[in-house]
Amino acid sequence: MFDMARYFSIQIFFIILRETLETAIIILVLLSFIKKREPENDSENAGHIRKINSGLRLQVWLGAICGLLICFAIGLVFVLCFYFIDTNLWSYTERLWEGLFCLLSSVIITVMGVGLLRINKVMKIKWWIKLGDAYQNDQPKDKLDPAEGDDGSTTALLAPERKKAAKEKFSKKYFLAILPFVTTLREGLEAVVFMGGIGMSQPLSSLPLAVLAGVLLGSGIGISLYKGGNKLSLQYFLICSTCFLYVVSAGLLSRGVWFLELEKYVRLCGGLDVSETGSGPGSYDIANTVWHVNCCNGLRDGWWMVANAIVGWTNTATYGSVFSYIGYWLFVSAWLRLRMSEERNGYLPFIPIKWQLKRIRKKIRMYEMRREHTLGSEAERAAEAQVLEG
Repeated sequence: MFDMARYFSIQIFFIILRETLETAIIILVLLSFIKKREPENDSENAGHIRKINSGLRLQVWLGAICGLLICFAIGLVFVLCFYFIDTNLWSYTERLWEGLFCLLSSVIITVMGVGLLRINKVMKIKWWIKLGDAYQNDQPKDKLDPAEGDDGSTTALLAPERKKAAKEKFSKKYFLAILPFVTTLREGLEAVVFMGGIGMSQPLSSLPLAVLAGVLLGSGIGISLYKGGNKLSLQYFLICSTCFLYVVSAGLLSRGVWFLELEKYVRLCGGLDVSETGSGPGSYDIANTVWHVNCCNGLRDGWWMVANAIVGWTNTATYGSVFSYIGYWLFVSAWLRLRMSEERNGYLPFIPIKWQLKRIRKKIRMYEMRREHTLGSEAERAAEAQVLEG
């Protein structure tokens, strides 16, 4: 009789599927954004933009690969300790790693989401600036950073301010590499070390097929989202992808708080990882629980693990995870309303204008660049029309 457990680990399959799917979603949304900016004509400027887009794609993949390599190195240390020292160091720090990385990822996605949503409003200009003026044809010495204003104060920067400016320039230039780096680092580290722990209780022959199936299915779902996104118009694509990213981000924030609360409960239990005991009584802190169901465990049970990765589902709702989830959506709603007001009026309400002068100068410069870009494109089209008529 065929022993499936010997050649295929269901637990490994779902954990790899969860990590692959969450990573693929982030990477492919970024790749879809870059593809949307691909020019359709063969002009000289279009060739330059295609070259820049290739560099941006490289940023996304390098960020993902670097995060993967680092997580393998860190995970290898934990696995070696687990096998040779017979001490599972990961079990002592797993919840802190998970909680902190979830919170960090949520912050990054939240900030990036507003930028994605406004791309079609301000066209390419703001994101060209955001990505280090990558789409500009001017030489670096001729560029003016809108954040600096028009007063030429850049030359008078002190050493600390220059360091700060250099850091800001670096974060703008490699903006698209940061999110996939953090995502693959978090997801890959969890997957690698989880496999090391599972390997002690299951035959090694059950790992390869489960890993391959999880990676292939997760990648297939991600590619399907990528293909479907490219068939949408830019505006609808940006709206759908931003809403989806915010759903993921809200889940990440709730998961992060939940992991930190779980860590607190584990310490109260003398270090016993109660999440590994199942879904029944004793696996959760009843004094800090809003509701609980003895099934559908987001850390152990099949497709519920996928729901945990995408929307932050958990069968134990704590006060912190519920309030943080609700608070996140209240914050995002209020923030978007403030940004809408700023788009209409040119300034943020409830904040003194003198505190916003630098921001206002930046917006003025950005719209000037947008106007110049629009006029330049119209002039090129008019010249092409005259050549065709002549």
